[in-house]
Amino acid sequence: MDAMAAIKQTFFQECEEQLGELEIGLLLIQDGDSDPETVNAVFRAVHSIKGGAGAFNLDELVHFAHVFESALDHLRAGRLVASGDVLKIMLRAADMLADVVRAARDGGSTDVTRRDALAAELRALDPDAASDDFVGGDKESSADDSDSFEPVQICFNDFEDGSQNESPPSGNLFNIRFSPKPDLYAKANETALLLRELSHLGAMEVTCDVSRLPMLDELDPEGSYLSWTIALRTDRDEAAIREVFEFVEWDCELDVALGGVAAAREDAALDDLIEKMQASVEAELAAPRAPPGATQSAAAGAPGSPVQASSNSAAVKADSGKSSPATIRVDLDRVDRLINLVGELVINQAMLTQQMLEAGLARGSGVANGLDELEQLTREIQDSVMAIRAQPVKSVFQRMPRLVREVAAMTGKSVRLTTEGENTEVDKTVIERLADPLTHMIRNAIDHGLESPERRAAEGKPEEGLVHLSALHRSGRIVIEIADDGAGIDRSRVKSLAASKGLIAADAPLSDEEIDNLIFLPGFSTASTVSDISGRGVGMDVVRRSIQALGGRISIRSKPRQGSTFTMSLPLTLAVLDGMVVTVAGETLVVPLTAIIETLQPKSAAVHGFGGDTRVIVIRDQFVPLIDVGQELDFRSGIADPCKSVVLLVESEGHIHSALLVDAILGQRQVVIKSLEANYQHVHGIAAATILGDGRVALILDVDAVVTGARAAPPAFEQFCAAEG
Repeated sequence: MDAMAAIKQTFFQECEEQLGELEIGLLLIQDGDSDPETVNAVFRAVHSIKGGAGAFNLDELVHFAHVFESALDHLRAGRLVASGDVLKIMLRAADMLADVVRAARDGGSTDVTRRDALAAELRALDPDAASDDFVGGDKESSADDSDSFEPVQICFNDFEDGSQNESPPSGNLFNIRFSPKPDLYAKANETALLLRELSHLGAMEVTCDVSRLPMLDELDPEGSYLSWTIALRTDRDEAAIREVFEFVEWDCELDVALGGVAAAREDAALDDLIEKMQASVEAELAAPRAPPGATQSAAAGAPGSPVQASSNSAAVKADSGKSSPATIRVDLDRVDRLINLVGELVINQAMLTQQMLEAGLARGSGVANGLDELEQLTREIQDSVMAIRAQPVKSVFQRMPRLVREVAAMTGKSVRLTTEGENTEVDKTVIERLADPLTHMIRNAIDHGLESPERRAAEGKPEEGLVHLSALHRSGRIVIEIADDGAGIDRSRVKSLAASKGLIAADAPLSDEEIDNLIFLPGFSTASTVSDISGRGVGMDVVRRSIQALGGRISIRSKPRQGSTFTMSLPLTLAVLDGMVVTVAGETLVVPLTAIIETLQPKSAAVHGFGGDTRVIVIRDQFVPLIDVGQELDFRSGIADPCKSVVLLVESEGHIHSALLVDAILGQRQVVIKSLEANYQHVHGIAAATILGDGRVALILDVDAVVTGARAAPPAFEQFCAAEG
């Protein structure tokens, strides 16, 4: 990849960030945020996209962003009121801008008709123009208007700035010379906008040089003949001034110089400081010598001394550095390679520990202590590397408002999306695979969950339906919930539809929870017609498979006429996990630590049989189903003796408690996850594999699959599960 391609790739990455900030800002304004900085942030986002696009000659993107920027400038200047209709147009324009950015990035095309229609709507927001005067962005002229033309005198030296205070700010006086080239205007940049942005830095006087302006018959419409001289008094530095021109610096001649009264004041202050330093040196040479330590201490402690001033200056610089930490962009492949190497380091560290134990070295020996320190360092390195990959779910959540707007428009429903916990961090690989399940679930919530505005009004609900999307950390996992205030699941209809499709027997005795989970069966759909939203028999079953492929689980809570809540519980990372190493029928397994509530040695009085091989255990006066892991995974045919085994109390999907029976616990350790499906094939009850310290492969238990398989067994077992739940 050459340098220009790398810069262009960085530009599109920054565009995604700017688009996210744009949508967040517009939604805040729509919710009533009146902070001027919010409007400024929205304007800067579009301005940055336009400026970068101009550098790469992305004309379509430049022109649409320019129209959008102009409308936002009216909003920023207070000439346009942020009404609901205005914000709807701007949110659709933000969606269109995102489409144009992605088309420019991927080499595709956009809907030109839709783009031009939106551009016309944005132009019509200009308070100084009548919307019916615009056709393709240009005012129509007629024969009746041609005779009424009157010339208007324009003064290029005047610049209106409503943000100026009556008393100009103190600070440095900068002399700025700005001469645009024709390319600046060709890329849809405007001198007026640049000068207005510059005026926000302080008080300024603008003088326009028209000496190069030719006669009318010699004028080139695409030429550039004007230049400006600006005297700006500001507390900001030169870098802040140049930042205003950062997207046009190749398309203009720009000179920024410190001058005027402030510069003279600085020169006088510098001369005064030199005189004081010379006097101090002469006094030091004339005074008797003091011990070195005393001289140094006195100099450091003297108020206003050069040493103290230097120290204070350094402290200020350090504080300013802390407020804006430096960041770098790193190719994800490099981070992945680093994580793989750290994973191998974890495995090798475990092998060294295993070899030390086999050699019979004492725990207090020097080698053992060194290995303990290595284990701690390895864990810290692992955590630090994983933190590099950790990203807030905000990047996925930001895509959902547009989805909600589109699905709401397609269904004719009024929907409001609220989000919570956008800054909850999770591994990037998990985030990348969250988009599809979330898309399916939000579509489902709007299409199936929320009622029509008319029905909601008839039931005494607000016509606007609510969808709430939230994320939080819980017990070493990330929990994402999608809740709606709709009609809830119609269980009788769901059961009859499943029976009509042959998915269940018509007379099957099912609990409410089991009926709710029927919507996850392949081919199940409650949609009466096939549409672009749902009804193709593909949807929630894809969601469950996607979540399970991530090592997660999904559950449903629903109340008639009050709504439904879908809860996804996912691991924070797909690279490592903390697990408990156990043995079952001579096999070594790893049970994820986040699923284990407690471990215990059962007593014979606490274990009860119930029909055939079904057994339960009493834990704190509650009956909990007892599952023999060895029997469930076909490691053995006989029944293990609970009194000679160890019980792991676990929590599975739906917050249901179960007791897993294993032979023994070998210890707790962090293991590196290796995909079993990618290297072998899917195995029931097994989520993945890992390599132990002795080099052997150990299987990582899929707790949810084992519990679900056991619960699908005899009816007596189901009765106890239902009673326990």
